[in-house]
Amino acid sequence: MVAAQTSVITPNENLVVEGIPPIPATLAETVNRYTNFRSASLSSWHPVRREMLISTRFADTPQVHLVKFPLGSRQQMTFFPERVGGGSFQPTQGNYFVFSKDIGGNEFNQNYRYDLATGDITLLTDGKSKNSGGVWSNNGDRMIYTSTRRTGKDNDFYIIDPKNTQSDRLLAQVEGGGWMPLDWSPDDRQLLAMEYVSINESYLWLVDTNSGEKKLITPKGGTEKVSYGGGLFSKDSKGLYVITDRDSEFSRLAYVDLATLEHTYLTNHIPWDVEDFDLTEDGKYLAFVTNEDGASILHLLETTTKQEKPLPKLPVGQVYGITWHPNNEDLGFTLVSARFTADVYSVNIRTNKVERWTESETGGLNTANFSDAQLVRWQSFDGKTISGFVYRPPAKFPGKRPVIIDIHGGPEGQSRPSFLGRYNYYLNELGVALLFPNVRGSTGYGKTFLTLDNGYKREDSVKDIGALLDWIATQPDLDKDRILVTGGSYGGYMSLAVATKYSDRIRAAINIVGISNFVTFLENTESYRRDLRRVEYGDERDPKMREFLLKISPVNNASNIKKPLFVIHGKNDPRVPLREAEQIVETVRKNNVPVWYLMAKDEGHGFSKKKNIDFQFYATVMFVKEYLLK
Repeated sequence: MVAAQTSVITPNENLVVEGIPPIPATLAETVNRYTNFRSASLSSWHPVRREMLISTRFADTPQVHLVKFPLGSRQQMTFFPERVGGGSFQPTQGNYFVFSKDIGGNEFNQNYRYDLATGDITLLTDGKSKNSGGVWSNNGDRMIYTSTRRTGKDNDFYIIDPKNTQSDRLLAQVEGGGWMPLDWSPDDRQLLAMEYVSINESYLWLVDTNSGEKKLITPKGGTEKVSYGGGLFSKDSKGLYVITDRDSEFSRLAYVDLATLEHTYLTNHIPWDVEDFDLTEDGKYLAFVTNEDGASILHLLETTTKQEKPLPKLPVGQVYGITWHPNNEDLGFTLVSARFTADVYSVNIRTNKVERWTESETGGLNTANFSDAQLVRWQSFDGKTISGFVYRPPAKFPGKRPVIIDIHGGPEGQSRPSFLGRYNYYLNELGVALLFPNVRGSTGYGKTFLTLDNGYKREDSVKDIGALLDWIATQPDLDKDRILVTGGSYGGYMSLAVATKYSDRIRAAINIVGISNFVTFLENTESYRRDLRRVEYGDERDPKMREFLLKISPVNNASNIKKPLFVIHGKNDPRVPLREAEQIVETVRKNNVPVWYLMAKDEGHGFSKKKNIDFQFYATVMFVKEYLLK
């Protein structure tokens, strides 16, 4: 990437660069250590041995690695130019695993079998459509996954014995792109499946794994929309464990009796969302994670007594992907916090011993002193309390500090205390404060809050940022005259909307894979996602809604953008098509303000290849220095 003779960084052949000045090679050297953080996440336990598959990156993209014991070496198994979605061991012998990958970030994942004895890799899907990773039968001889291959937009169920590619067949046809398999019944005769309509509405079905016949088990048509977030069969097949917000502001863990469909709630004592859970193979213990003001808390519940058992206290951060080993004792998970990058751990519930399986590199930096997240709250225009997390620069930077506001995507996402990676450079070396707001429509604060930005209420979330700008002005250590706003995906729309509405109050904006026109976005996003997005944003085919969506779209208000803009996008983005970036760049250039544009031909919805991410970071540091700090 760095040319030997010249003193500037040459973008690689897949990057299209417009308006970005030459980047000095010295910049890459200065930020180098901040670009060399790694992370690791748990993919799958070996069914017989105490070994695991993890995902981590050594070269350009994350790949599947095998780790044979805690802090053992990470043995790389897959070697592709594209990132690989975590491997899943065959669940009885573990002599092969199944993994998935796409091409250039297009998200049209294909599934593959990796034979451990030979290293042979076999394609299991059609090579063209979008396929999900799949759920194993208890017997380990079949997998059910979803694929769009029939219509391009419906997520039908397919069944395959991964050892025999000829066995692949359509199991059940469905309508819509929100279907997913959850769990096989203990006798392998039924599949629990979810039909996702929106973040506030989903349904559970039982599918016969032989005939494909479907039976709805959570009624439709009630006055209240109900969401289900995952489900597993109890070991006696008589019931299901599910996460649901039925009759509650928050998602609770519940037991559903399959004979009566009666719900028994197991986490009434916790006024927060349950976000993940797993059941031991013997059915005796449920591990679950709650999201408490953005921090993950790990819990252990005995299924017979319905009592919680104490677990060792983990550092404040986020816990992902909890998975029991078949030995019914070891619970594996990924843990990340503001002061350490994501790594894989396990806790033994017999001994309460926590073991670390990976120790990812941190570019030689001591991360123990990195800034921690601080929860802050402010009042919005209608009296609603909005919250977010602020990271303040170290004490060596006196006086009022410039601020980067970074707005999450989704919109049903949530900014949570996490490891900031490269972003720590802004804090530690440039003295910039970072603020991550959770505007209305974010998850984690109850289902009413989640709907406050839907349809015609879209711009109320933009006003939440207006109120945040007011709050910043009251903070003795923050500089209201030096604010940059950025975000990815829906956060990209938000950064553009803030730039059109509050241009006089910010210095610059960065839009990463963001929506610039809701109508062209809804018309051109991949067909399997279109209806799911209409529920959130509104249906552009309705003339009244279309008029409203056009009125609030940043591209139609772009004459108000009077401050420098940086637009970043991937050519193969299936969610927010590239045209969304091109049209905002074209339009804002007419305002005679600086517009920087970076497009990667081998990426999709955000960059995943290290060389592209690095160039994006170098350019962003230059943009921040030029337009926020000068």
